[in-house]
Amino acid sequence: MDFLFPKGQNILVYLQQTIASHAKCNAFCIADQYYTYEQLAREVGNVRYAIREKKEDNIGLVANDDLYTYASILALWMEGKSYVPLHPHWPVLRSEDIVRQVGIKTIIDSRNDGVSFASAEVLHPEKFASHHDSFFDPVGYDENKLAYILFTSGSTGRPKGVAITIGNVAAFEDSFFSLGIKLTHEDRCLQMFDLTFDMSVGSYVAPLMCGACIYTVALGSIKWQEVFRLIDDYQITEAQLVPSVIHYLRPYFDEIDAPAMRYVLFAGEGLPSEDVKLWQKCVPNAHVWNVYGPTENTIYSTFYLIPHNNVREVNGIVCIGKDMKHVDSLVIGDDSTPVVQGEKGELCLAGRQLTPGYWRNEEKNNEAFFMLNGRRWYRTGDICSVDAAGEMLYYGRKDSQVQIQGYRVELSEVEHVARHFFNDAVNAVALPVDDGNGNTAVALVIEAERQQTDDVLVAYLRRYLPAYMLPSSIHYINPFPLNASNKIDRKRIKQMI
Repeated sequence: MDFLFPKGQNILVYLQQTIASHAKCNAFCIADQYYTYEQLAREVGNVRYAIREKKEDNIGLVANDDLYTYASILALWMEGKSYVPLHPHWPVLRSEDIVRQVGIKTIIDSRNDGVSFASAEVLHPEKFASHHDSFFDPVGYDENKLAYILFTSGSTGRPKGVAITIGNVAAFEDSFFSLGIKLTHEDRCLQMFDLTFDMSVGSYVAPLMCGACIYTVALGSIKWQEVFRLIDDYQITEAQLVPSVIHYLRPYFDEIDAPAMRYVLFAGEGLPSEDVKLWQKCVPNAHVWNVYGPTENTIYSTFYLIPHNNVREVNGIVCIGKDMKHVDSLVIGDDSTPVVQGEKGELCLAGRQLTPGYWRNEEKNNEAFFMLNGRRWYRTGDICSVDAAGEMLYYGRKDSQVQIQGYRVELSEVEHVARHFFNDAVNAVALPVDDGNGNTAVALVIEAERQQTDDVLVAYLRRYLPAYMLPSSIHYINPFPLNASNKIDRKRIKQMI
C-alpha cells in the first residue's frame, strides 16, 4: 500500500477510516491477549467524549502497556490535543517536574492504583461512560497542533521537552512508507518500546494505518528476552529494534529462525556491522535497514538498506545512509559552514519532520537551531561524513570526540578495536576521563567478566592504536546498564567507574 500525505492532508481521518474498516481484525496483542480494532474504536470513542470539554491542549498520559493507553493517544489526537507521556516507574518528582513545566491540568492513567499528582486531575479511562459512537465524530486537522511532547534527559539535570506536531508525524509516516514497506492486515508488528521513547510512535502508528496487529513488550520485562519470545511465538513480520537487543540475542542466534520476518529497522544507537551480519541469517527473507534520527526530527531521518555483502561501515558501525523523503541533511564544520565530501563534521537536519522546538526553552532552542539560506536547521551533535556514493557515515556523538595531547580522538575507534579483540562478541565503551593532572585520558569499559590480565588486551590495542589513544584504565561491567530507551547508559557507566 502506498501512502502520500501532501501538506494539509488529514492523517487522522485516514487512521479513523482504517480502524473502522478493519473492525474484526486484531489490533493489539498485549500480555498475550488479543484486542480487535472494534474494541480499540470503542475505547477511543469513550476517551474522545470524556476529554472533549477539557480546554487545555496538552494532556498527561501515564505510559501503561494496555489498550486504554493506546486508545487515549488516538482519542487525544482526534480531539486536537497532544499527549505528554509519564512513565509509571519514574520517580514522582520527575513526573511532577514535567507536569509543572507543561502546565498539565489533566492526566489519564489506566492503572487506577491511587497514584495522584498535586497539581492535576487524574482520569481513569475504565471508568469513562460508554460513548462508543464518539469514535465516528468528525476529526479536524491542523498540522501545527502538537501530537506529543517527549521529555529527554537535559544537560542541566532537568528533563527537556521535545514538541512534535501532527504534521511532523504525517510527514514521518510518508517517509517511512516511501522506503517500500508495505504492511497489510496480515502483518504482525513488534512494539518493544516504552511510550516515553519516540521509537514507540514509529512502531504503533504505521501498523494502525494498515490494519496490522501490534505485539507489545511489557513494561519492566527483560526486553531482549521478550523480543525473542514474541518473534518466535507469534512469527512477527515487522520489527523496529535498538541494536543492543540483537547484541544480547547473539548467543542465541543459532536458535532463532524467523522466516516470516519481512522488515527489520534498527535505530537508536550505532549498529555494529558484525552483529547485523549474523542477524541477517536469522531473518533470511527480511529487508533490513539501519535508520537514524534524533527525537527532534521525528523518529527516523536517514536510511540504509543493508546488503548481505559489502556493508558500508566505519569503525565497525554500519553507515546511516541517505535522507528520508521529507528530510534534508547538511554536514557542517566548526565554522558552521558546509564541509566538502568526505570531510567529517556535525550533521544538521531540516525539513517537514523537524520539531517546532523545545518546550518553553528559548536558551536551548537558540543553541540547537540555526538559519542558513532561509531554512531552519537542527544541530544533531552527531559527527558524520558523506562518501562518494552520497551515503552518510556515522562516527559518534560530537561529545565523544575529544582532544588528547593535542590530537583529536574518536572514542568510537577505540571501542571498535576493543570489540575486535573479543571477536565482536562483547560491547565496549570508551569514555573521556580526567587523568588526575587536568588532562583528558581514555577509560575503556568492557561488558564482560575479567578473563585475562589487561596486559594481553593492551598489547592488542597497541597494534592498532597510537600511544595517545590507549586507555589509561580498563574496567569490566557485566551487564552494561541500559537507560529507559534500552540504549547503553554511558552516563551511568561513567558513574560506576
